[in-house]
Amino acid sequence: MPTPTIEWVDGRVRLIDQTLLPNEFKQIYCDDVGAVWEAIKMLRVRGAPAIGVAAALGTVLGVWNSTAESFQEFEVELNRVTDYLATSRPTAVNLFWALDRMKRTANEYQDVEICVLKQHLLQEALAIIVEDQQMCRSIGRYGAELIDDGDTILTHCNAGGLATSDYGTALAVMFAAHDDGKHIHVYADETRPLLQGARLTTWELMNAGIGVTLICDSMAAQVMKEGRIQRVVVGADRIAANGDTANKIGTYSVAVLAHRHQIPFYVAAPTSTLDFSLATGDLIPIEERGAEEITEGFGKRTAPDGVEVYSPAFDVTPADLVTAIVTEKGIVGPPFDRNLKRIASS
Repeated sequence: MPTPTIEWVDGRVRLIDQTLLPNEFKQIYCDDVGAVWEAIKMLRVRGAPAIGVAAALGTVLGVWNSTAESFQEFEVELNRVTDYLATSRPTAVNLFWALDRMKRTANEYQDVEICVLKQHLLQEALAIIVEDQQMCRSIGRYGAELIDDGDTILTHCNAGGLATSDYGTALAVMFAAHDDGKHIHVYADETRPLLQGARLTTWELMNAGIGVTLICDSMAAQVMKEGRIQRVVVGADRIAANGDTANKIGTYSVAVLAHRHQIPFYVAAPTSTLDFSLATGDLIPIEERGAEEITEGFGKRTAPDGVEVYSPAFDVTPADLVTAIVTEKGIVGPPFDRNLKRIASS
């Protein structure tokens, strides 16, 4: 990303408002934790790693003006802030991972003055950004090994720099392959109903000089049947202990189609996305979005008033449809229940 997706600037959180892309590039400022919560909820900032960064920075904003005189008083305020941020979106585990990390940091420094403790929390949030940048670059390097010169890759939703603090996860694989001099082309599903593929993925790839073709979600089967796709690479918002993977709604369909056409299906995600507390993907909480995102997306009504709507924002791809998971520590193949734990602890 030529401009950071999200950053700390002069005591405020500055982020790219992704709801305006690709027609308008605008950075907005969040001055308090409520503004960060709104930015996460309304998808101004989105993508599991970027949501984690937003949660960490939002925690700092939420306690920055605390007048607590003891750690016990401060901890009450901190828990109130983190509990509030946790209600913004339920599926991306990085949100909760970052909030837990901020609370652990506070506990580690509970014996210092409150003003010093606040600085430690800010440094921890900034460290999460740097780590995310490094993880994304590493995911790209490992994932590029799976890409051959001349490959055409299908991706779903947006898992690029906009979804992280720098380079992306799924798109990092493509950026790194491109940087290696491999000639690749990408097919991007539009990703209904909010069109993250059409609005964001194509924008990122075009800016990077990578050839991209936009298709409707319903066209994926046909382009696979025509032999146009050699690889599928997607991101993830949460990965259960057995390798079941939650990602943007429609990903499961793509995985089924890839299996039918014998096309490798890769998931690219940092180890912070792994949730070993959940044995299978059946336990992953799935966010349900408002009906208006389907019935009148982007301000134009396309369905009758009063129609019943079901709008899950994510689906879960079973592990047996996943060829491999690309992490910042390396490429993980099945059996995932054993190999994910091994690489996470390495």
